[in-house]
Amino acid sequence: MRLLHTSDWHLGRSFHGVGMLDAQRAFVDQLVVRVRELSVDVVLIAGDVYDRALPGVDVVNLLDDALVRLTGAGAQVVLTSGNHDSAIRLGFASRLLEKGGVHLRTRLQELDVPVILPLRGARTDQHGEDGPVLAIYGIPWLEPRLVAEQLGVDTASHFEVTRAATERIRADVAARAESRTVHSVVLAHTFASGGISSDSERDLSIGGVGAVPLDLFDGFSYTALGHLHGRQSLSMQVRYSGSPLAYSFSEAKHQKGGWLVDVDESGVTAVEEILWDAPRKLAVLRGTLDGLLESSEHAWAEQAYCQVTLTDAQRPAQAMERLRARFPDTLVLGFEPEGAPVASGASYSSRLAKAEDDLAVCCGFLEHVRGREPDTAEQAALTAALENVRLQEASL
Repeated sequence: MRLLHTSDWHLGRSFHGVGMLDAQRAFVDQLVVRVRELSVDVVLIAGDVYDRALPGVDVVNLLDDALVRLTGAGAQVVLTSGNHDSAIRLGFASRLLEKGGVHLRTRLQELDVPVILPLRGARTDQHGEDGPVLAIYGIPWLEPRLVAEQLGVDTASHFEVTRAATERIRADVAARAESRTVHSVVLAHTFASGGISSDSERDLSIGGVGAVPLDLFDGFSYTALGHLHGRQSLSMQVRYSGSPLAYSFSEAKHQKGGWLVDVDESGVTAVEEILWDAPRKLAVLRGTLDGLLESSEHAWAEQAYCQVTLTDAQRPAQAMERLRARFPDTLVLGFEPEGAPVASGASYSSRLAKAEDDLAVCCGFLEHVRGREPDTAEQAALTAALENVRLQEASL
């Protein structure tokens, strides 16, 4: 049996104000083609299917279209909910969808209720009941404060609720394994640390999100993780597929893809990477404005989404307009001056109190908000404007 591990589709997300629905449709097109070409039996989606709890109609339609096309291509789909999803809304009509080959695992009470699939070619008795099977479990995003009591744990932490969830799954696997061979696959939307920790260090916290130790997933044939957007292997059996598209410039160097997992009577036999074509490249550029506009090495970025950091000692006038003349899809512009005079550390109000006249006040304000002094033309315009105000006041 062949599984394709994906996660973090984030349908409906935008990229710095640019809608990504067309790019997400293109990803679905690629996914359907790969399912057909590679004879994929099951597509796994490990949470964050949507980008928000209340997705728009066009976004819901895209997921509907994706599920219809994937099942039409011969694959079943198993998905669970992530922290961006509404578990209740995503899980709507789950019992009905199950009949069509779409298995939703968004409810806490279903985390130890697996999708049971017989392995192709496996030997069975005359009733077909004792052959090896694949049991796929889904652990939705577990918010500790909301699920701790239901899971019977005293401490509302990511470690404790995840441990309780995996213990329930292990108990179910053990019960089923009494009568047949069971190979278990677990989908989990969580933050997993890379190493085994002691009890006193179990509830790690990074960025406000509790990290759970890798050993919680020991014993499962394969664990398909979601939540982190970079594709990575924490062990041979525990992996993140990452998001299919880049959703921030921090992912500019990511090579997006998923994992193709082969399972037979003996268990997982192979795991290989699957790559997705990126609709647009991401460019993270840094330098002076003139240097970026003149350098031939940045020619490739003219067709990319760009994040630019200018290092000019003073902020150039009309920087964004000039950048977009060469890099039309510059989406983020920042300034980190190099070689600029060291700031005195005085507050703006204290500098304002030392201004000698109204022109100095205006020039100081422009410098404060723009990071550069007014040029000669701007000073002349300010002088004319101030003189006009004085004339108007004198006529009153």
